[in-house]
Amino acid sequence: MSTVVTVTFDGRALLPESLLDLKLNTQYVATIEPLTLAEGNAWDVLETMIGIVDAPEDWAAEHDHYLYGTSKRADKKEA
Repeated sequence: MSTVVTVTFDGRALLPESLLDLKLNTQYVATIEPLTLAEGNAWDVLETMIGIVDAPEDWAAEHDHYLYGTSKRADKKEA
């Protein structure tokens, strides 16, 4: 399982901006990279995000299946 969270470094510790559902006294691996805010209009911002979400190839066509657990459309066509 992978979680992306925005944190702020206060000089000593990383402070998450939201609550984390993590087990106490458990070691985790963290990848740190600076948050870069894109300049420009909304389309420019969205363009910088293309391809950064890991999802199945049929995510767009089968979003109801992945979000709500409904049957896949392909399954309905075969029935």
